[in-house]
Order: sequence, then C-alpha cells, then structure tokens
Amino acid sequence: MSQPRPPSPSRQPAVPIRGMALDVLGEWSAGERFAADLMDHIQRDCGLSLPDAAFLRDIVLTTLRNLSLLDHWIAVITEDKHLDHRSRWGLRIGLCQVLILKVSEYAAVNETVAATGRARSLINAVLRRACRESEELLAMAATLPLETRTSHPKWLVEHWLGLFGEAKTIALCEWNQVPAPICARINRLYPQMTETTEEDFIVCDHLPREDLSVGKVYMQDPSTAMAPRLLAPQPGQRVLDACAAPGGKTALLAQLMENTGEIIACDVAPGRLRRLEGNLQRLHVANTHIEQHDWADPQIPEFAKAGFDRILLDVPCSNTGVMRRRVDVRWRLTPEDITAQVETQTQLLKNCLRVLKPGGILVYSTCSIEPAENELLVASVLKSTPGYELVTTRHSFPPEDQMDGAFAAAIRRV
Repeated sequence: MSQPRPPSPSRQPAVPIRGMALDVLGEWSAGERFAADLMDHIQRDCGLSLPDAAFLRDIVLTTLRNLSLLDHWIAVITEDKHLDHRSRWGLRIGLCQVLILKVSEYAAVNETVAATGRARSLINAVLRRACRESEELLAMAATLPLETRTSHPKWLVEHWLGLFGEAKTIALCEWNQVPAPICARINRLYPQMTETTEEDFIVCDHLPREDLSVGKVYMQDPSTAMAPRLLAPQPGQRVLDACAAPGGKTALLAQLMENTGEIIACDVAPGRLRRLEGNLQRLHVANTHIEQHDWADPQIPEFAKAGFDRILLDVPCSNTGVMRRRVDVRWRLTPEDITAQVETQTQLLKNCLRVLKPGGILVYSTCSIEPAENELLVASVLKSTPGYELVTTRHSFPPEDQMDGAFAAAIRRV
C-alpha cells in the first residue's frame, strides 16, 4: 500500500497574521508594552518566517501610524456606530490593508473577518464597502485637519505649531508618516574590514543579519553620530559615556579613539547593561569598562572621582525626533512627560558636570526636537552652575536634514 503524501506547500494552512496583529494591538492598547517588543515575542514564540514577521510588522505599525485617519474612515462608513474593542481593531487593520497597504482585497477582507470573532457581518460589510469606495475615502483624507490626516495627537500638533510654525509642522507630521529606511553604521573596528568607502552610514534594502552578527555593521541612524563626533574624544583620553546602553554611541567613541585610552560606560538597569556588554563585544570594542550607576544620584561613584577628559551624556528624552521609527511614542507621550524629562535631564547634567576635568568637554545630547529639553535646558543649567561655558551646539530637524531629529551641546569646564 502506498503511503499518503505530505501536503504540498500550497495546501499548508496559512499563518494567522491578522489574528496575531489583533492580539498585539489589543495588548499594546493596555499601555504597558511597546509594539516592537510584543511583535518580537510573537515572532520567537510562533517561529514566524521572515516574510510573515515582516507582514505582521507592516500591519501593526502602519495601523498605529494612521490610527486617527483609520478611525475617521470607520466613523464615516459605520455612521459612528459603537464598536467593541476587538471589532474596532479588526476594522482598523482591515482598512489599513485595503486602503493603505494595498493588500489583495480578497485576503484582506476574508482573513480579517475570520480573525475578529464577534461582529463578523458588520466588519465584512464595512470592509467590502471600503473596497468599493476606496478612491473616495482616500481623496477624503486630504481635506481633513492635520492631526487627523497624519494621525498625531491634537495637543502635539498645536504644540509644534507654536514652536515651529505651520510649514515646518506639516513637514514634520508628514515625515513621521513615512517608514524609516534601514540604516547601518560601518564599524571600522571590525578586524577584517575591507570596506573602502568614506561613508560611515549606508542604507540597506534588507536587514544585514550576517554583517550584524559579526559586528561589521551596527543599526544606527546618521543622527546618532552627531554627539560623539562633536565630543571628538582623542586616543588615550579618559571618557565617560554616562547613559550608554544599548552601546551604539559607545562603540563609535571607541572607534574615534582607535580603541585606546579608557571609556567607562554606565547605565542603570542590569538588563540594559547585559545588552550593552553584548553589543560592545560584538563590535570589537576593547577599551571600555562597564559600570552600573544612575547619574541622577548626586553621590559620585569611586570610579568617577579621578574625573574625565570627555563626557558623553545622551539623556533619556521625549523621543520626539525619532517618531517615524518609534511609532508608539506619539500615542504614549503627554505634556507632563516632557516636564518630567526636563527635571531628570537637569539633574543628570548637573551631576555629570561635577566629574569633568578642568578644560574637559561634556556633550549633552537628546533625540528630541523640544527646546525645553535642549537649548533652553542647557542655558538654564549653565546660568545656575558657574565655571562652565557653552562651546557650540548642533541639531537636526528631520524633514530639513533628512535624518532623525537630534540635539547636541558641547560644554567646557573653564
């Protein structure tokens, strides 16, 4: 008797990506975890292939990036009908696929309906109507207020209008709607480096997994090099990286120092320190020691009492300069968060200035575009802390500089 043949690849059951997307977004809406972490967890637990994992990310991140617009379309089509939690997320990911990602209508509608459970008939009807009226719905978007068509919280848009004016705010909101390219920094500390290009950063059409695994490259936006280059540490100097994890800037400091001298790399949490250590080992950094310390604590640790020639202080911030990469941020940030960040940043800067040697340079940096966290904070600290002077500042504004937003200020102890 012949043995039954295994099912052909075409008959393998489809991976329920839409159901996974609903689970991720449902848990994300509880406000405890970031979408990227939730997707990484599902990818590991379910053993998703790279294409399936990429499709999951497309659905989840594009839905979050267009949340207000999707909700406007839902209100128009359903005449503002009340929806339960999972049904609303089902309509959001369905409309995202049909109107934005341009997924096959048959697959988008049928598989999304199958994943939602309750209210299937309503979701089926709404998505099929959206397919029929796609041109009208897409044209409608251009007529909507900026905060709706670009899906940013209204308070944030009004805040930026006050800071930057209308033209720059529109450009910034539109910039945040475009997925960021995959950028990598070429690691000159890689022992077998044969790369001859003068460019330090490259744009990749896919994640360079093999080069990443051996430390030939590190995934970074060009804006992250602004602060280390402004610090300009020299071979043989003693350098502090006060908030070092995950280690990309630390590794660039080591490269600028030709892997000589000494870098003390600090962070607060053991988990962050483990990640920092793994990244530095993979990137062939040989001149760095890792210490656990919170620089918000005014007590100077023993390792810092001898002082430092250079200090990089890349502080926790609002992340308003990297919203196109960190899609969660716009929906999690509040005005009170910025105020709280300024208090922490001020304490960090004052404490780190105390361990800077006379004539030494400290570079304070953020990935924020908020003046309150940047030039206004530096000016306030220097006004209240005699013995230091501002040397220069650098900043990038995403739409103008075509990279993430960042700020860096070089301060000298006189």
